[in-house]
Amino acid sequence: MSEPGTRYLGTPLAGVPDAAPTGPVPAHLPGRLAICLWDFSWYTRAGAGEPFEDLDRAMAETVERGYDAVRICAAPLLVAGGPELGLDALARDLEIEGLGATPVGGYYGERTRWYDAPGGYRLDVRSRLFELVDAAKRHGVVVVLASWEYQQSPAFAADPAWFRAIDAVPVDERHRVLAEAFDRLLTDLEAAGLADAIAFTELHNEVDFSILPPIEQDGEAAIRWLGARHPGQLVTASYGKPPHLAMHRVSPALGVAQFHVYSYGVLDALQRRIDIRSEGTEGFPNAELRTLLRADAPSFAEYGRPAHWKLEATVITDQMLYGYDWIDPAKWDAWLVAHLDPYREVMLREVESRVVAIAEWARWRAVPAVVGEGWVGYTPRDGRFEETGFGLELAEHGIRTALAHGVWGVVACSNAAPHHPMWADVAWQRRMTALITEGPDA
Repeated sequence: MSEPGTRYLGTPLAGVPDAAPTGPVPAHLPGRLAICLWDFSWYTRAGAGEPFEDLDRAMAETVERGYDAVRICAAPLLVAGGPELGLDALARDLEIEGLGATPVGGYYGERTRWYDAPGGYRLDVRSRLFELVDAAKRHGVVVVLASWEYQQSPAFAADPAWFRAIDAVPVDERHRVLAEAFDRLLTDLEAAGLADAIAFTELHNEVDFSILPPIEQDGEAAIRWLGARHPGQLVTASYGKPPHLAMHRVSPALGVAQFHVYSYGVLDALQRRIDIRSEGTEGFPNAELRTLLRADAPSFAEYGRPAHWKLEATVITDQMLYGYDWIDPAKWDAWLVAHLDPYREVMLREVESRVVAIAEWARWRAVPAVVGEGWVGYTPRDGRFEETGFGLELAEHGIRTALAHGVWGVVACSNAAPHHPMWADVAWQRRMTALITEGPDA
């Protein structure tokens, strides 16, 4: 019976946030991961004068900003695909071309984030991968190994052989081929004394947004097989948009709950208005997009499109390339700022609720949780909406929520890496990485 004057209002199911780790991690790994998203750019932006020309320098700059983890496309199918794929010679001498030259001068993707790769050089990707992991170990950094190969990596090569080889693998065999390639790669890294520099291995990046079957179709078996082959390693896959409203559908095979948290909000409203992410739209670009283009923008027809196989090898479209290459970033940012207010609270709540859903699922499964990408979404390279003002507020809110709920690893921002303009904001990155690795009182 309750005390006089009190009311019993029930017991909240969720209770208070639990900052204890959602799941155990190997003892040799950091207690928190402040993740820098190097993705595939460590080999697609490695030409003279580019951010990854000198891997040791790039790693030192990463540590200077407080990161203790980098997440990369390890290109396992290229560098360790074995006789089934027959890419060993190409891996030792890969010509990076980017998306190719345009009819109006310059190259496709020139002002498109992640695709602004001019190419024009050759490199031994396999040797460079081992150089990267070795540099990470020397600098006290751990590496998240993933693959973007069924999403975009081969599109940057001059030779379509890489894409053709992996595209020839039957869809229902692709998880197996990825697992076997990672098995070879991890075995060689272990032999080189570099196993303790690996944070964990993802069978593939964003399995829900890649040219792969659902993870439940043989992907679970591939993850478990790879984990059994390397019992000292954490093995998983990542989701670009996990089912936050139905997390019970997520595969129980994941050894790490590595999910991505983007809240497009006002950005999605703009993208829909200008129809920038579609393909084959009649009358593209529409009137709304034309008002946001640079004064010197060519017509869509004049700009053309990359080689057909390159578009087959990636998830972006010719309309996206044209739009992001020729958008006026000041006009883009101004539209987002002017229309933000109705979306502000929704975006903050969406990031918070998604991070909590991820963390609680991980705690239920007793595995470490990681937010490997976030927070607003895909913007033009020279836009600054995510890198200033509300964008930074949203990122910090996501990071603090993650830490309050025991998430092991958090990206400061997907755009905070050597190949993005945001790299210049050293102070903000140091503040966020200290928050992640040292706690809120740092």
